[in-house]
Amino acid sequence: MPDTVTLSVEKMSCASCVGRVDRALSAVPGVHGVAVNLATETATVTGDATADALIAAANDAGYPARRSDADALAQGARRDAEASHLKKKVILAAALTAPVVFLAMGAHVVPALEVAVGQGISHLIQAVLTIIVMAGPGRDFYRDGFPALFRGAPDMNSLVALGSGAALVYSLFVMLIPSAFPEAARGVYFEAAAVIVTLILTGRWLEARAKGRTGAAIRALAGLQPRSARVERDSKTLDVAVADIVTGDIILLRPGERVPVDGEVLEGTGAVDEAMMTGEPLPVEKVPGDKVTGGTVNGAASLRIRATRVGKDTVLAGIIRMVQQAQGAKLPVQDLVDRITMWFVPAVLVVAAIAVVAWVIFGPAPIISYALVAGVSVLIIACPCAMGLATPTSIMVAVGRAAELGVLFRKGDALQALAGIDVIAFDKTGTLTTGRPVLANLDLVTGWEKSDLLAHIAAVEARAEHPVARAIVEAAKEAGAPEYAAQNISARNGLGIEGEVKGRTVLIGSGRLMTDAGISTAEFDDRAGELAGQGQTVFFAAIDGEVAALLGVSDQIKENARAIVATLRAHGTDVAMITGDREETARTIAREIGISTVVAGVMPDGKVSALQEIRGDGRRIAFVGDGINDAPALAAADVGIAIGAGTDVAIEAADVVLMSGDLQGVIRAVSVSDRAMRNIRQNLFWAFGYNVALIPVAAGVLWASAGILLSPMLAAGAMALSSVFVLTNALRLRGITGDTL
Repeated sequence: MPDTVTLSVEKMSCASCVGRVDRALSAVPGVHGVAVNLATETATVTGDATADALIAAANDAGYPARRSDADALAQGARRDAEASHLKKKVILAAALTAPVVFLAMGAHVVPALEVAVGQGISHLIQAVLTIIVMAGPGRDFYRDGFPALFRGAPDMNSLVALGSGAALVYSLFVMLIPSAFPEAARGVYFEAAAVIVTLILTGRWLEARAKGRTGAAIRALAGLQPRSARVERDSKTLDVAVADIVTGDIILLRPGERVPVDGEVLEGTGAVDEAMMTGEPLPVEKVPGDKVTGGTVNGAASLRIRATRVGKDTVLAGIIRMVQQAQGAKLPVQDLVDRITMWFVPAVLVVAAIAVVAWVIFGPAPIISYALVAGVSVLIIACPCAMGLATPTSIMVAVGRAAELGVLFRKGDALQALAGIDVIAFDKTGTLTTGRPVLANLDLVTGWEKSDLLAHIAAVEARAEHPVARAIVEAAKEAGAPEYAAQNISARNGLGIEGEVKGRTVLIGSGRLMTDAGISTAEFDDRAGELAGQGQTVFFAAIDGEVAALLGVSDQIKENARAIVATLRAHGTDVAMITGDREETARTIAREIGISTVVAGVMPDGKVSALQEIRGDGRRIAFVGDGINDAPALAAADVGIAIGAGTDVAIEAADVVLMSGDLQGVIRAVSVSDRAMRNIRQNLFWAFGYNVALIPVAAGVLWASAGILLSPMLAAGAMALSSVFVLTNALRLRGITGDTL
């Protein structure tokens, strides 16, 4: 199986950088797939290539890379440090730029100012301060931009370097040899160069701060694990770092403490708050033998637990990995952006050159000044930062917010796929129903005594994991039936179970299983139909080849099942139910919930065929199941949603994992998906519309009709604000509640 390597990539400043990093990594032998994310500044590579080869390829392309630190808190600290560093640069640049702007603009407001200072001295001060701004706080633009330009791979830094550099060089020539220029063209643009750098640095600082907030959810998840715990070792109780806890350690959990690792309760009874993991507001009562999950909060009792999974094997660590992978995913919608931005920066350079030539040929005096302003404005305003950030920032915020709501997008592309779903099909038991059935009916063949027969049936069912089996075992205990041992247990193709009890062959399962075994159930057929019509799950027990009992198990419909189905249908999504239960039982429950499309009596592998039948001519379908018996259907659906899960099977089979058994999680998942895709479309519309509208304005198309020519300073401000707008819009997704669609 191909390995996955995640790299942290530096100096990616715009969407064109993403394309170059992608191409550089894709060219490495053995690489099967690459996903580069501008918002997280990472590249996820699958294949057989070594990390060293990938790092070398990124470095050769001009983008220093290293193995990514999976520690979300460490990543957050680095982002905070980056934002703090940029803030210092902005403050210094602004302090140096303010006098330049004052000297340049003050003469227009207070003419005596230039007389007092002298034009030559004013220009010299402006030049020195501007050079300091560009060589100090703004040096990264030139250090990275010009080499990228010379490599034939210009990026955002190249555009800024060219634009501000052109303004500076022109101004220096005017200042040093004014006689070489017509008198009307002897204006200097030191303030434009300084303001461009300062505004774009300000935009990057605001961008870094916003990026930090997009990762707040995953840092919150990482912060759920405490740093230390009280562990029993060598008859002593020690404070041990959580990283040093090993499987089997006995941990003492005091009231109000967070559970440090996954474990099993050995002693004590008390409630544990699992809201941060499942989204369920009510604490869950724990008794000896129950499992507890790292990151949850102990209530008022003291518990003694045994560590069962530690480090990267805990549920919390798995959740963080899933969220990180989903946040770094590349959605299909991103392909359009990548294709455009691959050629965008070179195209901008061409447009800027055409604008300069056009002004030189057709422009009014001072020709050179107007040409310079137009060219620089095009270079500055056209940076594709907003394009590169439009999709990944929305993904990051949406996936993080979903995790806070107990919805885990295991695969990032499921975020887009779920928004286009036409039909959502539900499993019945444990999904639309509580999954905690009770034995509601037991009809015996004459000659059998209830307690003895229940003991035979329970002995076999005790070896099964299905909720119905647990209902039988519980009923036997309540009836005081003796406990028998069963041997030679075997499952019968999803139809039932067989075993030997006290030398007798016990077969338990559906009417179809009995028919296949040549056992007649005729005496119970009418009664079975009656019970099925009441919504009970009906099955039979046979002893030594003869039917002995008819059993009816009742499973309660979840309280909000009808409301959830109604919400989905009002949203325009069709709803179906697929179950292995009898037709009569399935339709009774479906009728109560409000579902009209029902496929019943199918085996686990038959649910895949049922999905194809419901899908019809190309409709996109999601399947909601418990993630264990429904694994084939979860994998076959366009989007598989495992509900009430958290198990390894659920995580592996599903695209989306709901950490609680509450059906509201389905609404939350759909809501997050819909809102995220709407947000991405808004971002892309703004990013593309901004460039389409303002590049011609910067080039001067409105000069002839309206006398409007965009100044480089306004262009820099608009460019910086476009990225900030996209990020701010994405951050609105943090307000998703998932209550309604």
